[in-house]
Amino acid sequence: MATSNSPHIPIRADWLATRCEDILWPELPIIDPHHHLWDRPGSRYLLDELNADISSGHKVEATVFVQSRSMYKQAGEERYKPVGEVEFANGVAACFASGLYGPRRGCAGIVACADLTLGAEVDAVIERLLPAGGGRLRGIRNSTAWHAHPEVRSNPIQPPAGLLADPRFQAGAKRLSRHGLSLDVWAYHTQLPEVLELAWACPDVSIIVDHIGGPLGVGPYADMRDEVFQDWKSGMRDLSALPNVSVKLGGMGMKISGHRHHELDVAPSSDALAADWRPYIETLIDLYGTRRCMFESNFPVDKGMYSYHVLWNAFKKICRGCSPQEIADLFHDTAQRTYAVDIS
Repeated sequence: MATSNSPHIPIRADWLATRCEDILWPELPIIDPHHHLWDRPGSRYLLDELNADISSGHKVEATVFVQSRSMYKQAGEERYKPVGEVEFANGVAACFASGLYGPRRGCAGIVACADLTLGAEVDAVIERLLPAGGGRLRGIRNSTAWHAHPEVRSNPIQPPAGLLADPRFQAGAKRLSRHGLSLDVWAYHTQLPEVLELAWACPDVSIIVDHIGGPLGVGPYADMRDEVFQDWKSGMRDLSALPNVSVKLGGMGMKISGHRHHELDVAPSSDALAADWRPYIETLIDLYGTRRCMFESNFPVDKGMYSYHVLWNAFKKICRGCSPQEIADLFHDTAQRTYAVDIS
């Protein structure tokens, strides 16, 4: 059997099935603005798996696919190989748009990879990505989450250090606005000063900070949750002053978060998840407002720690005190504005 070097927690369907909950607010429209698709040794998450999750009870109207090194072209120049991933995601989107798989519009938006260290030369790559996306390409993301400690890993392939502060990367990022594209950034809390520098350098680019800004809870941070929270909060507060920055609320089911729900005998409840996540999510809503915050699943990465329907129940419990418009922003409207998702 093929083995995997994945840093992600393995998905155990039988364990996830030990927790089943009634769906809260089943008529609330949701756009899931962050998930992946791949077929890797020991891990398969394609159309059928995605459709099963988004059909599990919550009213998910559409999703946004985010780059994950899937289905790259094998031939041609290295810079153009990510075009294959966009063709693949657009094909999945076309399957959903056919209506054969129900009313949901999976991959209605696509966030692709284009090597931003190419600077101005990234334009040529984007000019191939745009038609490959069939009108669905909305943004770019590079692999940028980096830390020197070997236990702090969330990518199968480690990116270079200091990429976000690289002048070549910033030059490439500045090109995105002329193509009408946003920039997703996945970075750990230790990199938030670099994200701030990037956001200052690219005021015309919509920058979306993934996974609540990556507060770490492993390696040297394993017993420093309070200290990490304060450092993370400070970094996210600085970023919130820039109007071109928004944030995705989710991604807390990765090993690097330090949460260990996957070690329980029974899969976690939405109450347990809400209790753990509330301080982070409420802090970000206070800092950014709901018009710059959106809930995300980060599936299948987070699926090793909890199921899709329990995840969205937890989010709903956290924002029970929000107004109807704030709830609409968090679950649907901010994602639709940010990625111009067409759910017609």
